Amino acid sequence: MSRSLIGDYIDSFRNPGFWTYSTWLELVTKYRRSRLGLFWALCPAVIYMFGVGGFFGHLQGHEPGMFIPHLGIGYVVFRLITISLSECTTTLPGHSSFILDGRVRLTDYILRVVAKAMFYFVMALPAIVVALIISSTFRWEGLIIAIPCFFLVLLNIGWMGAIVAVLGARLQDVHELIGSILMFAFLFTPIIWFGSQAPLGTVRGTIARINPLYHMVESVRAPLLGEPIANSTFLYLTLMLLGGWLIASIVYRRYARFVPVWI
Repeated sequence: MSRSLIGDYIDSFRNPGFWTYSTWLELVTKYRRSRLGLFWALCPAVIYMFGVGGFFGHLQGHEPGMFIPHLGIGYVVFRLITISLSECTTTLPGHSSFILDGRVRLTDYILRVVAKAMFYFVMALPAIVVALIISSTFRWEGLIIAIPCFFLVLLNIGWMGAIVAVLGARLQDVHELIGSILMFAFLFTPIIWFGSQAPLGTVRGTIARINPLYHMVESVRAPLLGEPIANSTFLYLTLMLLGGWLIASIVYRRYARFVPVWI
C-alpha cells in the first residue's frame, strides 16, 4: 500500500505523542546523570561562537562584534540542518523494531530526528542572544523576515529528511555519503567567511551559491545582521521547496512500503 508523504506528516503532527515523548525521553536519559546536565547542550555553541569565532575573527582581521554573530548564527542553523539530515539516514533502521511491529508512519521517526535537532538549536539561543547583544549590526526588525525564512528552512529539511531516510533504509552507505557531502558543503557555506569574499560572478562565488546550505543559512542570518537577502536566494529556496517536495512525495509514495523489508 503506497503512502502519502504530506498525509503522513499531517497525521504525525495531529498525533505527536510518539515522536515528542520518545525524543524527550532520549534527552532526559542522556543528560540526567551528568553533573552539568543541559549545560553540555549549550557548551558546543558557546565554544564555537566565542572561541573559534574570536580566533578566526582575529586571524582574518574582523571585528568581534561583526564576526562572532555572523559565525554564531551560521553555525547553529548549519548544525540544525546537518544533524537532521545526517541522523535521518539511520533513523529507520534504528527504529526497526517499531516499524516491524506495525508503526509504519515513517514521518514519526523523521520528526523525532528534527525535534532533537531543534532542541539543540533552542539550547544555543542564549549564546546567540549574547552574540547579537555585542553585534554592531543587529537589527530587531530583521526578525520579521528571519522567522518566516527559518520556517522555510524547516520545510526544506522536511523533504530532504524524507528522501535521505528512505535511501538510508535501503543503502547503509548513504549515511557516510551524506556525512561527507555535508562536511564538504561546510567549506562552501559562509560561516567562517563572509559571502562578500566569494562575490557573484566569480568561480568560487558560483560554486558557493550552488550549495543549498548557502541560501538556507543566509536567509535566516542576513536580515538579523542588517544585510540584504539576494533575490536569487528567495528564488533558490522557493524552487527547492516546490521541486523538493514533489520529488520527495514521489520517492516516498513509491518506496516507503518497502522499508520494512529493507530494514
